Amino acid sequence: MLSESRKLAPQPILLILLLCLALAMLAASASGAVYIPWSSFPRLLWGSLSPGEDLLHRVLMDIRLPRVLFSTVAGAALAATGVTMQALFRNPLAEPGLVGISAGAALGAVSAIVMTAGGFLTVAGFAFLGSLAATFLAYSIGRRYSGVAGLLLAGIAINTIAGSAIGVFTYLADDAQLRDLTFWNMGSLAGANWSTLAWLGPWTLLLMAYLCGQWRVLNALLLGEREAAHLGFELAVVRRRLIVVTALVIGPLVAVTGGIGFIGLVVPHLIRMLLGAHHRYLMPASMVAGGLLLTLADWLARLLVSPAELPIGLVTSLVGGPFFFFLLARGRAGSH
Repeated sequence: MLSESRKLAPQPILLILLLCLALAMLAASASGAVYIPWSSFPRLLWGSLSPGEDLLHRVLMDIRLPRVLFSTVAGAALAATGVTMQALFRNPLAEPGLVGISAGAALGAVSAIVMTAGGFLTVAGFAFLGSLAATFLAYSIGRRYSGVAGLLLAGIAINTIAGSAIGVFTYLADDAQLRDLTFWNMGSLAGANWSTLAWLGPWTLLLMAYLCGQWRVLNALLLGEREAAHLGFELAVVRRRLIVVTALVIGPLVAVTGGIGFIGLVVPHLIRMLLGAHHRYLMPASMVAGGLLLTLADWLARLLVSPAELPIGLVTSLVGGPFFFFLLARGRAGSH
């Protein structure tokens, strides 16, 4: 509840998270199939190359750096949408992957890949429509039940239907599409590049800044519908706006990354344990922690089976799945 006292001061925690994120970004940029010494970073970034550093320069500037920056932005966005949905549904289990929003976006993206000529804008548009439809469906079903049951049932139904439909499209795909879909469904940041980051980065950052500015509304939603209405918020308008913004964030991201789950579930819980449920602090801290967690997960995915890489969705699920089970076993999943 909002009345609970924060366990720790938010400013030191945020500074620590930012420091950890910076270190993780440096480590992820340096490590991989080709190791790049930290001491050479200034020369490689500014183009003052020593003999034999052309390869290191290309690896850092063309592969590592855009991927690390994109993982930070994507992780922050997934965490921000998790915080938003948990307030919107008044349920700490709400998360884009768990309640079917990511599956809806994935269905839209897969249908675009198989049934159209493709292209990022087409795939992203279909993914947005799929995420928007899944969000409204989960909200419509979940609000009819108290507690966790409705949300979980909606998520199970949406994930099952979307998974079956994705299976149909996978069956219809040709060999090249099938290979792309197989790895895309498991999640990957391998498609990150400067052109993708140049378009999707500002878009996502703008929407996240908007969500940060909604902390008063998110706090009011946690108090209950009647209390929020008494505070002067038009709940129907607020819900529609937050649902659309969530879909606008998740749709394009899923089109690029594929299925990456549990960031929006795990991160808000961990930050809420440290800082409490006040969204003025919870939202920005969760965004930084989300970027940190996804950057570390992508780093591990590249290191564990180097020179190949694990699908990042498998890494996040290996962390998020046990954490979700822990929440259920502790009986803490039903309330803030």
